[in-house]
Amino acid sequence: MTDGWRGAATAGGRPRLTVWAPAARRVEAVLYDDHGSTETGRTAMGHGPVEGWWQAAERLPDDAVVYAFSIDGGPPRPDPRSQSQPFGVDGPSRLVDHSAFEWGTGEERWRGVNLEGAALYETHIGTFSTEGTFDGALEHLDHLAGLGVDAIELCPVAEFSGERGWGYDGVDLFAPHHAYGGPDGLKRLVRASHERGLGVVLDVVYNHLGPAGNYLADFGPYFTTRHSTNWGDAVNFDGPGSDEVRRFVLDNALMWFRDYHVDGLRLDAVHAIADDSAVHILEELARATRAAARQRGKPLFLVAESDRNDPRYVRSLDANGLGMDAAWADEFHHALHAVLTGERTGYYEDFGSLDLLAKACRQAWVYTGEYSGHRGRHFGRPPTALGAGGFVVFLQNHDQVGNRARGERIAELCGPARARIGAALTVLSPFVPMLFQGEEWAASAPFQYFTDHSDPALGARVTQGRREEFADFGWGPDDVPDPQDAQTFERSKLDWYELEKEPHAEMLAWYKELLALREAFADVVEPSLGATTTRHDEDEGWLVVERGALVIAANLARETRRVPCGGEGLSVRLASGAAELHGGELELGPETVAVLTR
Repeated sequence: MTDGWRGAATAGGRPRLTVWAPAARRVEAVLYDDHGSTETGRTAMGHGPVEGWWQAAERLPDDAVVYAFSIDGGPPRPDPRSQSQPFGVDGPSRLVDHSAFEWGTGEERWRGVNLEGAALYETHIGTFSTEGTFDGALEHLDHLAGLGVDAIELCPVAEFSGERGWGYDGVDLFAPHHAYGGPDGLKRLVRASHERGLGVVLDVVYNHLGPAGNYLADFGPYFTTRHSTNWGDAVNFDGPGSDEVRRFVLDNALMWFRDYHVDGLRLDAVHAIADDSAVHILEELARATRAAARQRGKPLFLVAESDRNDPRYVRSLDANGLGMDAAWADEFHHALHAVLTGERTGYYEDFGSLDLLAKACRQAWVYTGEYSGHRGRHFGRPPTALGAGGFVVFLQNHDQVGNRARGERIAELCGPARARIGAALTVLSPFVPMLFQGEEWAASAPFQYFTDHSDPALGARVTQGRREEFADFGWGPDDVPDPQDAQTFERSKLDWYELEKEPHAEMLAWYKELLALREAFADVVEPSLGATTTRHDEDEGWLVVERGALVIAANLARETRRVPCGGEGLSVRLASGAAELHGGELELGPETVAVLTR
């Protein structure tokens, strides 16, 4: 609760229920037993001192913590600001006393994590461990600390429909998913991560809400027809009633920082946030995050996913930007993936040359005003005045793996030799590299799209829509697993017993060596984009990326190549295959990458 008014809380005494419902004529708080199955009473709510808000006439008894709201005699609905949904998206809400959790002295010693120079590791809680819970993920934190990453990034954990899903269709944004372990489970994961020197980044979705269990429109103008998105009506950030909707989002972001101690947020698809206000909601969120960081005395950061290649998102507030700390750079992935795999369908038709990959290695974005054949127009803008730490890059992530028909990983698509080349170019890039769970050992498990909607009609629409979505990539309906089938979820779970087996152990050793090199050489994370130089030969199939004392030479050809790399004063520090210096040239075996140092 940010101001003693918006949202219920138990800290500091017995709770009083409040809710924003500006058009309601009558609001009742509906109370339930602890199992959420039996209604135990109702209490009328009256108008409060803040316009549009209602409050219960009396404070609740200490043990009456399961509740819902009825608007104008309608069916009980979960609290829009529900802190816990133990019975799913359609059930009543439960209050949470955040002050009751014991964070311990280790949390006091945690100094936070700076995004610039960090290496991230993306996880999906449901498939990361056998248990598919926050506590299940605890068992693998030592592996991540030993790997050499700096922070884990969690796919969205806000309450979504059913027991399994990606999380990007959440509807109760303040409530960690019940099947993952709820509020205390997430806190235990954050606490244990910090104890091991790992930061925690959380994906949040403010551009839309999922269809199942989405009752916000029953309460107020959370959505508007003034704008539309791929998911329907847009979230109302700039129309009548938008002040409270904006506050809803700001309070949600600040809650993750304050009550769950996360270190950063990754904002999903910010290009789909429609806001014509003089002060964009992202700018307001950036200012609120800066203030929270000052109050906390530790760094906090925001990463924006955007497909616009627009530097305004990452420019500082002082430079009239929106103040995000970094942008996801999908084009780095596309350029690298197309070269490694040879795929040219869908958006990969804009990529595939070493020239474009070299550009991605220098500045992350590839299309900076050039004509895009896939889009049929000129696209993007140069990343002027941005630093290398302003981009998050990846060889794999949940989207780029999971949005394939069968969810194949990169090693399956191009083989382990070329996957090692991709890993070296990503991990030793000047940007913020992010690994996707299991990437470091070339996990055999795919990552597929899965849902668990209880409404059969909705489930059928999702299945059909998924199959139609892949037409541009040439994948037929029979190639796409049914998202509603529980086996689609089960086969996406990581097999942690692979780590000590070959070829997985060898790939894991490769990633550890790359991350250790990244840590050892400050030149890798030097912030200037202009500090990276590249050379390549399209016909011969080699690429050289140079940054300070570090030189990465990659031979993507299927034959041995002599690569000019300015070998005077260089030595081979790490190589995935045969690599021998001959004066100023490096002889590289087929599909081999070498890291050289001065």
